[in-house]
Amino acid sequence: MNPTADLGSSHGWRLLKGVLDDGREVFAKTGAASEVFASEAAGLRWLGEAVAVPEVVDVGPDRLVLSWVREEAPSAAAAERFGRSLARLHRAGAADFGAPWPGFIAELPMDNSPCSDWPGFYASRRVLPFLRQARLPAADVALVERAMERFAEVAGPAEPPARIHGDLWNGNVLWSGGSGVLIDPAAHGGHRETDLAMLALFGLPYLDRVLGAYQEEFPPAEGWRERVPLHQLHPLLVHVVLFGGSYRDGLMNAVRAVLAL
Repeated sequence: MNPTADLGSSHGWRLLKGVLDDGREVFAKTGAASEVFASEAAGLRWLGEAVAVPEVVDVGPDRLVLSWVREEAPSAAAAERFGRSLARLHRAGAADFGAPWPGFIAELPMDNSPCSDWPGFYASRRVLPFLRQARLPAADVALVERAMERFAEVAGPAEPPARIHGDLWNGNVLWSGGSGVLIDPAAHGGHRETDLAMLALFGLPYLDRVLGAYQEEFPPAEGWRERVPLHQLHPLLVHVVLFGGSYRDGLMNAVRAVLAL
């Protein structure tokens, strides 16, 4: 790859635009040797069996090279197409809650060991490990632990594992080709409401159109909007770990909402 533009850095990785000898434009993420590159490549290939994602051109211990996504302005029509494609992704399913590759969100490892039920997976593989890293006051930790005890009670009707992006915030949806293209996944078999809750947490252009089209294609179980705070506990804890106490209030508001379900 011949670099053509330095796109800055993210979580310690260098981001580059480049061109291959055959003229194809690519995006490259490079850094110290880590399992994160292989994990992201595996997740992209798995998601790509169902929806649009960048092609994995090359992956190694210190790099990930993807096809370049030509971005365009979002539109209502593109949002509706994205909502339908997200529904198709979730319907594609997964063998278990978890994934057969090591998990990461940003640079933080996540346990993707398979689990047979979602409340147990969410508590043991997603919430508890980050609660231990978050350095919260003891009273906050106790409230989160109380909320965890209620996961099975408040999770809604049991569903089979969905094929989810796992880190579906605004920055991980690129608008291209008249729809949304998924990048930077923390892909695994999970609960489909997790992706919907992540979109609600940080917003997305034309989100109402995305959700409307999604509901026409694959309606979530009754009460899913009330369960949004449950699914936001993990990403909010991740943000507390990565960025500190500025996200504590949002986390604790979500915890209290779960306790009130």
